[in-house]
Amino acid sequence: MGKTRSMLIPFGLAGVGVLGLAGWSAWVGRKAEEMVPPDGRFVDVDGARMHIVELGPKDAAGPAIVMIHGVMAQLRNFSHSLAGRLAKDHRVILVDRPGWGHSRLTGPRPDLVRQGRMIAALIETLGLEKPLVVGHSMGGVVSLALAVERPEVPGALALIAPLTQMVEQPPAMFRGMLVPPVLRAPIAWTIAVPMAVAFGKRGAEAVFAPDPVPADFTIAGGGALAARSAAYEMGSFEIRMAEQAVPPLVARYGEIRVPVSILYGRQDNVLDPALHGERTVAEIAGARLTLVEGGHMLPLAHPDETEAWLRGCWRRWAEAFSSPLPKSPSPFRRFAAPSLSHKGRGSIGAQFPLPLWEREGARRRRRWEG
Repeated sequence: MGKTRSMLIPFGLAGVGVLGLAGWSAWVGRKAEEMVPPDGRFVDVDGARMHIVELGPKDAAGPAIVMIHGVMAQLRNFSHSLAGRLAKDHRVILVDRPGWGHSRLTGPRPDLVRQGRMIAALIETLGLEKPLVVGHSMGGVVSLALAVERPEVPGALALIAPLTQMVEQPPAMFRGMLVPPVLRAPIAWTIAVPMAVAFGKRGAEAVFAPDPVPADFTIAGGGALAARSAAYEMGSFEIRMAEQAVPPLVARYGEIRVPVSILYGRQDNVLDPALHGERTVAEIAGARLTLVEGGHMLPLAHPDETEAWLRGCWRRWAEAFSSPLPKSPSPFRRFAAPSLSHKGRGSIGAQFPLPLWEREGARRRRRWEG
């Protein structure tokens, strides 16, 4: 009997250790939410209770701007340095994606298509007409899913350092989340939070590189919310999910009929501008690519350049959206090829036949590209 008890002691100690880590992880999660509380209100859609922040005048002229963040992030990535500038003269809606920030899932974790539909439901609930949808990083591919699944909802897409193509391996700073689903919760509630607390600064530096991490990123940028068990579980799910969900979405890029603009930092340390920028604009008719100096976190690290680019995107779409349409469309039109701002690249035009039944989107896009 004594030998049996001595053999059970290590298991008992391990159990106490696991319970201790789980309790500590829950405590850290609560503290993170106290540091970064909800900033706005909640809107219910099928499958989620969405946390949103509304900025700017509701009666602002022209389309609203809807901003969608990336993985291991939340809406303060936009409110930190960028959204307030735009809100001076635009209606701006910041969104915590389903399962991120303070948005709570009321159904299963959604794939890209499902998230696109949720964003569409949110836009419709808010009564927004043809908004400019801004997606950063993983929010970029969610925006593309929205344009594919619900093309009548967005007016145009402005994608900042977006994930748009499948990659063989996730970025180095996210590979620790590439775990089998069966291990996702055990890791999330034992070692994930201690690792996030211990190495969170190093991880943020890798994501921002070569740009510095803002001193107030933990709170003002929402960084603290990444150190939660729920964030690890959702991040692990999305990285695994993207492996299956991105390829069929890429195959449908040719269906996209809303104007698409992409902004990338030349020194992006997370995603490859050539793969996710150049290749994607070649697959979407009329898409544009702009390259600037900087890394992955352009909304926080380069707000001046990002604001100027977004205002240009909004202005082109707003002019097309509000201008009278020509009486009769041409059966042919010119799609603008990628316009790259880096050395050695130029603009090329190519003729594509346009079916006469593609009326409103084609005519308005012609004004967008003009």
